[in-house]
Amino acid sequence: MLENTPSASADALRAALSEFATGVTIVTTTQADGTPVGLTVNSFNAVSLAPPLVLWSLDKSSRTIDAFTANDCFAVHILAADQEALAMRFASRDQDRFAGLDTTAGMGGAPLILGALACLQCRVHQQIEAGDHIIFIGWVSTVTTATNATTQPALGYHRRRFLTL
Repeated sequence: MLENTPSASADALRAALSEFATGVTIVTTTQADGTPVGLTVNSFNAVSLAPPLVLWSLDKSSRTIDAFTANDCFAVHILAADQEALAMRFASRDQDRFAGLDTTAGMGGAPLILGALACLQCRVHQQIEAGDHIIFIGWVSTVTTATNATTQPALGYHRRRFLTL
């Protein structure tokens, strides 16, 4: 039975997971007052094509958790290899990650960042508490891809460093 199995340490798990290369996204939504919120996420994954579902997770202690749990829409931006600076900006602790960015409003007011390889506008399908995170499952309503998406490489993350996929 699994219930008596010892747990791996957080450090050991973090080290092991750093061996798994992922894509890099920025997920956006808005606070109740319309203020844009966003962060860099590499926990993004496809769930289902029919229905069209994707997921990502967010630490419960994140400063953005209230905005994401309260809003029924979010947008996932799949980043291109040349968007490392943007990924770093949205991973930083800076208060205004949107200053000077060219955005447009998407579903539920979620800011859409121009220039991503793809943007998935989602309606929250389910929120699941799992350990110290909340898993957001989104029903993909709108998909937009960049005109050069088939030729431009994606931004990846491996061993705590960005790379080109």
